[in-house]
Amino acid sequence: MNIYVNVNAPMQGIGTEDRPFKHIDDAARVAKPGDTVWVAPGIYREYVNPRNAGREDARIEYRSTEPLGARITGAEILTGWEKYQGTTWVAKVDNGVFNGYNPYALPVAGDWYFYPKDPATGKILDMYRGAVYMNDQMFYEAFTLEECLKGEVFAPSWQPELSIYKWYAEVGEKETVIYANFHDHDPNKECVEINVRNKCFMPDQKYIGYITLSGFKVDKAATNWAPPAAYQDGMIGSHWSKGWIIEDCDISNSRCCGISFGNYHQTEKENDNYFSNKHVKSPTQMERDAVCIAQYDGWTKETVGSHTVRRCHIHDCGQAGIVGRMGCVFSVIEDNHIHNINNSQQLTGAEMGGIKFHAAIDVIFRRNHIHHCTMGIWTDWQAQGTRFTQNLMHDNFPPKFVPPSPMRMSQDIFVEVGHGPTLIDNNILLSEASVRWATQGVAVVHNLIAGAFTAVGAGTDMVTSKGASQRRYTPYHIPHRTEVAGFMTILHGDNRVYNNIFIQNAPFDLNPKASESMGFNAVENDRCGNFVWDEYPTYEEWIKKFRIGERADMMTMIELMDYHFEHLPVWIDGNAYFNGAKPWNREQNKLVDESGKVTVELEEKDGALRLKTNVYELLKDFRAGIITSDILGKAFEPEERYENPDGTAIIFNEDYFGDHRGLGTLPGPFVQPDELDRILWKK
Repeated sequence: MNIYVNVNAPMQGIGTEDRPFKHIDDAARVAKPGDTVWVAPGIYREYVNPRNAGREDARIEYRSTEPLGARITGAEILTGWEKYQGTTWVAKVDNGVFNGYNPYALPVAGDWYFYPKDPATGKILDMYRGAVYMNDQMFYEAFTLEECLKGEVFAPSWQPELSIYKWYAEVGEKETVIYANFHDHDPNKECVEINVRNKCFMPDQKYIGYITLSGFKVDKAATNWAPPAAYQDGMIGSHWSKGWIIEDCDISNSRCCGISFGNYHQTEKENDNYFSNKHVKSPTQMERDAVCIAQYDGWTKETVGSHTVRRCHIHDCGQAGIVGRMGCVFSVIEDNHIHNINNSQQLTGAEMGGIKFHAAIDVIFRRNHIHHCTMGIWTDWQAQGTRFTQNLMHDNFPPKFVPPSPMRMSQDIFVEVGHGPTLIDNNILLSEASVRWATQGVAVVHNLIAGAFTAVGAGTDMVTSKGASQRRYTPYHIPHRTEVAGFMTILHGDNRVYNNIFIQNAPFDLNPKASESMGFNAVENDRCGNFVWDEYPTYEEWIKKFRIGERADMMTMIELMDYHFEHLPVWIDGNAYFNGAKPWNREQNKLVDESGKVTVELEEKDGALRLKTNVYELLKDFRAGIITSDILGKAFEPEERYENPDGTAIIFNEDYFGDHRGLGTLPGPFVQPDELDRILWKK
């Protein structure tokens, strides 16, 4: 059945084409499996709560009749601004409009959120879930009215020219007073909006699956921080269900997260932000508990996940573009443009980035363009069967003018404390740091890599102030399932690096730097190449220690104990290195060019991006072999092959564009050098 909605209809109707509903949520009350809700162009200032689930063979679809013509927003227009002082204006809002959820009274809060502190007193300073927007630009929150009046640059911001626009709120019993520094603008002549709702499109119940949201603009929700061991808020969210499709949408200006495929409320087990609320157990322990509790509660491939986000434009959100914890399993994230995420740096913590997924089991990130994000894609824990393929990623690194901070550890891809198999193939990675390796069981095949590998061999275990090690035992799973097969700490290694082009595209320091970001000791590095694995064994060196074939008794177990906790082997071959990028010291088939100067940059023209580089002139006749699942083998802990989610083998004979590789293949993501003339991405 077709259900019709038109906010501009002369009066409320019954959902027919000639008498449409005025509100999408009215359609959501009655939509049943197989129904399509057709939404006419207009601004829908409402929270849409899908009450009913579709079925795999009969989805419930919400479609904008014109691409991006229908806008669902968590904001209301605020008028009646009065001059207060200098370029700061003031307006008053009746608290009734917030319907019990006043985002200017509710602080951003949750595990792994790093609260700002007063530098003089050390006292925690709260940021709030509300925001002020002028012409779709989110203002920066001020801690005091005086700071708002000054309207000065916020030094950590990646966009300092925008950070001078400030807001500050005072919440009373009946009204909220909002001050905002508009500088040269008159707010009564501009479109000024404020957050009043915390969601735009998300069911309030679990298991509302098989929903399609297509062609909408969605913006400006007062979302809260989304931690991994708690309910994860989002402007759009599936709320622990299966089979959502979000396509062809423009998603922006969430206070925290744009889309959530996240965790559900585990309050009945008292594990919702346990650390923040009780303090007595570590947040890492609570993440392990969250996985086990979900197992008891029926977290399976049949009940949760398998979502699709495709062809969406996701931008200008405070924490993450897409966030997920367990509810994101078996999903496909493809053909999206994600940028300017967490650029304000007002909200910091351990859950930020263009995409931040915990437990990205069999998740495919494919053909996305991700740039100018604090992190490009961050897969934390359980990146098992995860694949990053044919993505273009660049400028996911702080600008030079931003001062150092504890969270200055940006990169294109961060894989953290997983056991693999994690596959990174046919990508173009141009940020100063390409991959952060606080993990094991990763294969990197046929990429163009212009940045460094960081946190190799470290960044996985916390060390207390008294020197005690808090080892992070993280789960691995039955292949292509959610059921837990075991827990283990990270040994490091068990990695494969084949047929990549490494280009040192930024200055480097010959001395790696130790850091303690978030308390996890790591070694930072800004030199490109595979030399970071020089101390790791080959498979032959590693396996001979275990005396395979001999009878083993208890004494053998004791004798082999040290070897069971040493680094795992690595396999590295067929890579090319330029501009000082450095190879692995035991790599056999390689090209190291120390004579020519390679340039690599993106060129944008008329919204189209092309790659400009002379690297193929220096590759000359260097060739490598075709890589397959059989060559990559199995990740050590889960004993799972590098393969497709359906268990079939991968032959890496397709490049960034999907073109076929021949018998003798070039390293890097392109079949032929002449592919450089082709468009990598077009807006």
